[in-house]
Amino acid sequence: MPIRALFTLLLTGCLWLGSIAYAPAAHALTQIRLFDIDYHECPAELAAGAVTSGGTTMSANCFIVTGKAENKSGKPVINADIFGRIYDANNDSVMQNRTRLGAIEEIPPGISDFELRISVPANQPTPLKLEQFKAAGFTGKVRR
Repeated sequence: MPIRALFTLLLTGCLWLGSIAYAPAAHALTQIRLFDIDYHECPAELAAGAVTSGGTTMSANCFIVTGKAENKSGKPVINADIFGRIYDANNDSVMQNRTRLGAIEEIPPGISDFELRISVPANQPTPLKLEQFKAAGFTGKVRR
């Protein structure tokens, strides 16, 4: 093999290996288990608010959903979306056609507490039923 061809092959191989070594890390979506889900009424200072749909203002009840989040990734998870279903005492959906309920700004590795404020139309009877709660986020900043 001529020296020039060998040099070109060697240079190409080095460039290829270098691109692998310096490629930015890909951040996969990390699933977070949510458990011990419960809720309570908001304190008075948070309870003021309204539910609006199509420009119509309706009275609403404020609740804080609480629970534990388990992050098994070993790294902090950033801006994890919370998904779940919430039903009223009549098994009617509280959040029509919506399963994304909010987000947790940061979930450290291990088990940690979280809370989420929700507004429920005042005409929907309690107790609420909280089902299929989970979260998903990234272990690094997502660039846009």
